[in-house]
Amino acid sequence: MFCMAIWLSGSIFTAVIATENFYTIDRLIAKSPNDVFRVVVETMENPPARDLLRYLSSELNRLYFQYWNLAQLPVGIIALRLVSSLPKSRMATIGIVAMLCVVLFLMVAVTPGILSVGRQIDFVPRNPPPPELRTFGLLHATYSALTVVNVVLGILVTLWIQKEHPSQEA
Repeated sequence: MFCMAIWLSGSIFTAVIATENFYTIDRLIAKSPNDVFRVVVETMENPPARDLLRYLSSELNRLYFQYWNLAQLPVGIIALRLVSSLPKSRMATIGIVAMLCVVLFLMVAVTPGILSVGRQIDFVPRNPPPPELRTFGLLHATYSALTVVNVVLGILVTLWIQKEHPSQEA
């Protein structure tokens, strides 16, 4: 249960952090509580300052996703080892194996593309939209959808573990 809590929490936290990184840029540019920051943004003018901050957020998100992909493997392997040792844990074991397969697919097939295409469209004007933007959108949607699949599987695995092995309270 602990491993599943880590796995689910990490997936949700990573998604929230990545999203908030970009929203924070617009919030800070619109109304930052830091006077020095406001002066720097006004000196640079809005579009270049925003582009620079979006680039920083993009690089941070790329790093977070790569680290999270790697961190999921040991968490998943430990969870698999613990669950597979329990009696009546077939569904939970299958669920964890499926989750690990999703993570491996993301690591090998999706994340490298997001990194590569994402870096190609950094600082590229969006009007008209560059052709790579569509590819990036598809890769990002695939990553997001598979992360949702993993969260749903993780919730199901947690419920199966709880159902088959309820805690013994005295």
